[in-house]
Amino acid sequence: MATYLIGDVQGCFACLQKLLRQIEFSPSTDSVYLLGDIVNRGPQSLETLRFCRDMQGSVQVLLGNHDLHLLACAHKVRPPGRRDTLTPILQAPDCKDLLQWLAAQPLARHLQSQQGQDLLLVHAGVLPSWSLQATMDYAAEVQTQLRSSNLPNFLQQMYGNTPDRWDDTLVGMQRWRVIVNALTRLRFCNALGQMDFSSSEAASAAPAGLMPWFDCPHRQTANTCIAFGHWSTLGLHNQKNLIALDTGCVWGGALTALEISMADFDQRQIHQLPCPPAQTPGQ
Repeated sequence: MATYLIGDVQGCFACLQKLLRQIEFSPSTDSVYLLGDIVNRGPQSLETLRFCRDMQGSVQVLLGNHDLHLLACAHKVRPPGRRDTLTPILQAPDCKDLLQWLAAQPLARHLQSQQGQDLLLVHAGVLPSWSLQATMDYAAEVQTQLRSSNLPNFLQQMYGNTPDRWDDTLVGMQRWRVIVNALTRLRFCNALGQMDFSSSEAASAAPAGLMPWFDCPHRQTANTCIAFGHWSTLGLHNQKNLIALDTGCVWGGALTALEISMADFDQRQIHQLPCPPAQTPGQ
């Protein structure tokens, strides 16, 4: 039995298939966790989404910003962008079933090793004031909205950069928007946890006064291992408590799988597949 964490697939289904063959993935015994952005920008978003739905149980996913964007496009909250590859999904005969399945997926997952080690899976980041349990609780609040009849209204109000920091007194849509932005969009923030969404550069190119979210002082999850995707310019990081797995598959980088031992999360092995570019940055 093997467990794998895989970074952003973004509709690059052929690359995902090749990587799964490379690691000799067996759906009857192995588990794969995809860290969000399973669709969009790559050429086979529909095939990727169908595969994840049909393989549920052995393939588990998180929602990323592109997956939420698909839901917003489907509910006509936002039009597809010129680089989107979502039209085949929206026109598919099983579109309704696929979107219902997608909306039921979580924004965070918590795994525990046999030694009691914690592993938190998110797409983008975690605010410095959030503990592991708080992160899971806040993610569950949004999941309740995504799975409810309020979904169209929620998606209509989901977009925006404010509030840009967490406050325990936030309620309703303002509270949920902060949660969505942190878990699916966050890269940089300041020492007080104020989020910035203007830059997607590498960590070394942080705008003045900002830092990668995982470098914030006094971060409550500093002693929790967190695995995430979303940040292709950050590249691969495989540290004791920090695992970054978006290695730019859609941009001609690689698709990365990290094999972890459920007995001991410190036992890891990296598997990578070089990928042809499906998109050109900046175009």
